[in-house]
Amino acid sequence: MLTRKQLELLLFINERLKEEGVPPSFEEMKEALNLQSKSGVHRLIVALEERGFLKRMPNRARALEVVKLPESHSPSLGNRKPAFTPSVIQGNLGRVKPMPTANDGSPRAAVVPLMGRIAAGVPIAAIQDHTNNISVPPEMLGPGEHFALEVKGDSMIDAGIFEGDTVIIRKGDVAHNGEIVVALVDEEEATLKRLRKKGESIALEAANTAYETRIFGPDRVRVQGKLIGLLRKY
Repeated sequence: MLTRKQLELLLFINERLKEEGVPPSFEEMKEALNLQSKSGVHRLIVALEERGFLKRMPNRARALEVVKLPESHSPSLGNRKPAFTPSVIQGNLGRVKPMPTANDGSPRAAVVPLMGRIAAGVPIAAIQDHTNNISVPPEMLGPGEHFALEVKGDSMIDAGIFEGDTVIIRKGDVAHNGEIVVALVDEEEATLKRLRKKGESIALEAANTAYETRIFGPDRVRVQGKLIGLLRKY
């Protein structure tokens, strides 16, 4: 699943390769996607490369190869379909609904909406697609609204969060330094990272030395909630 910008860039590169046999320059990609800087292009290329859609060939300038296109798109761009527009986590997630009580009147479990996947790695779109509920121990939850997300990626493994885990998030837009949060970047990409505030900047810190800390201006990051629990199947 790609974000709108990732898909636009992948299709643009693929079209240029088919037409001219060489990929576009960073400047051309920046202008085509209406981005503010070439660093934005670089982030998109890294995301596409790590997810297996692009391949960079070493020792060759501007050497990009399109490995594959999303299944929803024909290999021929003559039949291009409209770009996918992600719906990020927002809106009415619903309050936790209690399950039927046990014979002694105590709750057996609580039901939390499962809202899709969240990236612990290169940010991916987190889809607002409430198609399932999960049961969690009621003592895991406090006041407020909660939702669950399946983890995709390995950037938080040193914090004990692995791919395939389900994280329980308390919805909110306030978090303190060091807390693990769901962060929305540029209103279109969501990721699970540790939050660090440095002056006017916001750092999204991975718990894996293979990933760099990403630093943004305060207007580019919006906290959607913070981690309060984790479920894992063995």
